[in-house]
Amino acid sequence: MRLTVRRVLEAVALYPDREELHREYPELEADDVRQALELAAMSLDDELIHIDAA
Repeated sequence: MRLTVRRVLEAVALYPDREELHREYPELEADDVRQALELAAMSLDDELIHIDAA
């Protein structure tokens, strides 16, 4: 099964518990997650975003 980087990132966000993530996507290995996060980080600009406190 092939998953896009976007889908891997969405899955990590949806299942922050790695055991639950593995149950939902047993074919997804820890290195796959690391590579998806690395690619996503490399594609982001170093732009600062100021968030106002509520």
